[in-house]
Amino acid sequence: MDANDICIDVHTQYLEDRFPETEEKYAFAYKITITNNSKDEVTLLNRYWLITDGNGDISEVSGKGVVGEQPVIKPGEHYQYTSGAILDTPVGTMQGHYEFKDAQDELVKVPIDVFRLADSNVLN
Repeated sequence: MDANDICIDVHTQYLEDRFPETEEKYAFAYKITITNNSKDEVTLLNRYWLITDGNGDISEVSGKGVVGEQPVIKPGEHYQYTSGAILDTPVGTMQGHYEFKDAQDELVKVPIDVFRLADSNVLN
């Protein structure tokens, strides 16, 4: 399996009113769709995220699976989940990778391109 056989689509949303106006925190949801375009079944084993807020502050998140699952995705099928991030600024970015295991127990790291987290009321 090649990393290009896995397609990762990201949609983000600013979650207004998640924090009181007095607290300088900004909540975002991201919905991920993972499509398996390979000829093999794959298992999502691990994730890694690099999160950067508008001040350039960086945090890293890594661990097994996503949202408590290590989904098995059959050829031609997709898996979808929603998660979130909280930033100290109204804009930021995320990027990272997923690590998959294919039917031959080969590990493949699939990059997730940089995507933007932004309050639509803020220009940056």
